[in-house]
Amino acid sequence: MIFSILIVLFAVVGLLVLHEFGHFLLAKKFGVKVEEFGVFLPPRIWSKKVGETIYSLNLLPFGAFVKLAGEEKRVKQPWSFSQKPIWQRMLIVLGGVASFWLIAFLILTLVSGIWGLPKAVSDDFKPENLKGGIEIVEEPQIQIVGVSENSPAKKAGLQVGDVIYEFKVQSSKFQIKKIEKLQELAFSHKGEKVVLGIKRGKETLEISLVPREFPPEEEGPIGIILAKIVKLRYPWFRAPLQGALLTYQETVQIPIILGNVFYRFLKGEKPKGVKFVGPIGIGNLMVQALERGLDNFLILIGMISIWLALFNLFPIPALDGGKLLFLAVEGVRKKPVSQEFEERITTFFFFAFILLMIFITIKDIKNLLF
Repeated sequence: MIFSILIVLFAVVGLLVLHEFGHFLLAKKFGVKVEEFGVFLPPRIWSKKVGETIYSLNLLPFGAFVKLAGEEKRVKQPWSFSQKPIWQRMLIVLGGVASFWLIAFLILTLVSGIWGLPKAVSDDFKPENLKGGIEIVEEPQIQIVGVSENSPAKKAGLQVGDVIYEFKVQSSKFQIKKIEKLQELAFSHKGEKVVLGIKRGKETLEISLVPREFPPEEEGPIGIILAKIVKLRYPWFRAPLQGALLTYQETVQIPIILGNVFYRFLKGEKPKGVKFVGPIGIGNLMVQALERGLDNFLILIGMISIWLALFNLFPIPALDGGKLLFLAVEGVRKKPVSQEFEERITTFFFFAFILLMIFITIKDIKNLLF
């Protein structure tokens, strides 16, 4: 477990360092003086100056940073961030966001060509229809992709990613090859004790539960969302296309999902199966993914990269999207926003994010402990 946690921490820090490296590269490209490139946050433990830039390792393990001359305090020098054309400054800001998408693309390309990517298929999936050198790495399996709160599944300890291969009730045993079959069995045995055969990574488990007789609307007796998943490996010449396609699909789907969630919140509804998590919750998901295999862990890292790219584009001060908003306003007004105003509103949102993270982290800890 400790080893898994260390790998997760290394992966998270790696993502944030590469994000800042995207800003760093484009700043250098456009001749902006980079005063410091830091891993973790100050106070400083170690540093070395190379050329005009200080490279530092710091004490607080909360990400990384790039300090650009003229970004916080505007300086009228040719190497100052504030003196560069707006389009160059926008590209420097977007460099960090683009690095998240690039990371996702590279990871998903690697996984699709080496381990194979999971793909949801219908109950009528026929392997013989596959073409173009695509291989089946794992036969189709019925996998849990969502667990409802306060459901029999949640109380029994079922997790997202678990594969259900068997359904036992009394002296009867059924092999689960189709979603429809599992749904029929769950409805047929409401109120009875059943045992599900589960594959979780390299473990095989038997989990007992009682399907609900009167489940909430939009939920089934067990309280799980299912998908039939097959793992497909792509030839080297198709892997990059698959990596790009999945990165694009997730980028499009995430705003749609978020929009639907917030729309239902505005209507006073509580979306089923939606749970906001912070750093602790995400770390727990990453540990679970790693326990299921390196490929699952890498896929989750790729998904998190896409989420971070989109999150950073929100036009909120303290995020890259907020910086882009200020630059867009400057472009329209033909003069920059007051530095004092920008600093105040950015500081306000920065501390608001800190408070939000503390609140969500407390909820994460409660969810893990209770």
